[in-house]
Amino acid sequence: MALTICTAQLNVTVGDMAGNAQKIIAAARTAYERGARLVLTPELSICGYPAEDLLLRPAFIAACDDAVKSVARELAGLKGLHVVVGHPHGSAIRGKSVQVQQRYNAASVLCEGKVLETYAKRELPNYQVFDEYRYFTRGQGTSVFQVEGISVGLLICEDAWFTEPAQLARASGAQLLVVPNASPFHAGKSGERVARMADRAQDVGLPLVYAHLVGGQDEVIFDGASFAVNADGSLAALAPAFEENLFYVQAELGDDGVALSGDKATVPEGEAELWHALVLGVRDYIGKNGFPGVLLGLSGGIDSALVMAIAVDALGADKVRAVMMPSPYTQSISWIDAAEMARRMNVRYDEISIKPMFESFLQSLEKEFHGLPEDTTEENIQARIRGVLLMALSNKFGSIVLTTGNKSEMATGYCTLYGDMAGGFAVIKDVLKTVVFRLARWRNENDPYGTGANPIPERIITRPPSAELRPDQVDQDSLPPYEILDGILSRYMENDVGVDDIVAEGYDRATVERVARLVRINEYKRRQAPIGIRVTHRGFGKDWRYPITGKFRA
Repeated sequence: MALTICTAQLNVTVGDMAGNAQKIIAAARTAYERGARLVLTPELSICGYPAEDLLLRPAFIAACDDAVKSVARELAGLKGLHVVVGHPHGSAIRGKSVQVQQRYNAASVLCEGKVLETYAKRELPNYQVFDEYRYFTRGQGTSVFQVEGISVGLLICEDAWFTEPAQLARASGAQLLVVPNASPFHAGKSGERVARMADRAQDVGLPLVYAHLVGGQDEVIFDGASFAVNADGSLAALAPAFEENLFYVQAELGDDGVALSGDKATVPEGEAELWHALVLGVRDYIGKNGFPGVLLGLSGGIDSALVMAIAVDALGADKVRAVMMPSPYTQSISWIDAAEMARRMNVRYDEISIKPMFESFLQSLEKEFHGLPEDTTEENIQARIRGVLLMALSNKFGSIVLTTGNKSEMATGYCTLYGDMAGGFAVIKDVLKTVVFRLARWRNENDPYGTGANPIPERIITRPPSAELRPDQVDQDSLPPYEILDGILSRYMENDVGVDDIVAEGYDRATVERVARLVRINEYKRRQAPIGIRVTHRGFGKDWRYPITGKFRA
């Protein structure tokens, strides 16, 4: 006995219930024509994930209910087709006001116009970017339904990371587990998912099909790469990563149970994985929010060069504008390299000198600053002039400003409020400086989107990084060498390793304590930074919730 399963790896948009429903309907019809009789959509596919406090609005839950009914109604004529849709489910009372008594992260099985089953997620994650205790009540039941003679047990995302829900499904007669998911991306997460689901399949002796979301939602990325594993934990099928896909898995019921098979795509790893995640994050943030394009300050340095290359790969050159804003301290090679990169990537490139504006500011402040030496104040004025110019262009033309600061800078406060931090989306906010260099070299050796080979001039990568806000300035005047800084940050910030333990690994104590202090005292800056793409297991944003005001010292 055979069953064709389609995992509809969809890129949905939070709150677009009508649009998401149409995506599900179109995918189901296509899959049905291909012979599929079970279609799996991702977790909360009706409303998108994470919907955050929209879930607290009764009208939102009611709109989700209406969308589920719409999908069931539109697919009613497809005989024998079972479609699993994810949605919030609550007991909504309509009237002059609408109230929700309880709310579940649920998935319903639709068939021939009816809701056959509604299963509520049992295990609610409440760590890293997850906050499901705030929104949902834990489910208590199980769901097992029949498709083409095979008993299918339904779990949702976190349920499959624990043994009990799968065991309960098997005890209820399941021969196959299906798991709709919305599992946020971070580097290496795809392999971790496959390994954990292989363990689960082996634990309960059942094959498992994992249907994953794809797309960007604010700072969170979903990477797709849906897959299937057999009962022995072996990988049976693997969908492409970072793209929408209707992915088919064959399920054969024999004397030894259900065996799964299908195509196996190649999933990117290392720098390639990070690149695709960053490109997807930019493309969806700009596209889903309706911006006509982006603009950025192109300085001739590696951070802005990397951001521009990502933006062009994500949006195309016609939607990217670069502005070079030289100061009195900008070296000629920065000018030359910025213009050369813009030429290589075929983007609009403009130059606006900030020298006259900087001189005007200094003249206006001359009386106030009389007798005081120059310091970071004058450096920050230059950065803020650039921020004003970029935001003026953004206001006038509608394009959103991409900021170019990296994670090392955000951690230590090596950035200027209302200056280089001014903008709408921080593309490499979660990318350490050492990784910035690796990504730049990788992109020069690869052209994954066909926008041009070797886009970043070699000198941009090899010259010492500098903000160029005072004569002969380099970053290492203010910060430890990036190899040392990033090694400390990866331990202290990303993995909560204590100062003494970091020192025990061979790092200089004074340097570690200095970095820890910089991380602590610059929290106020990070709270005012634009959101950015999360690509590690701990980024500044949803993962990082530290007080600005506090006396604790590690």
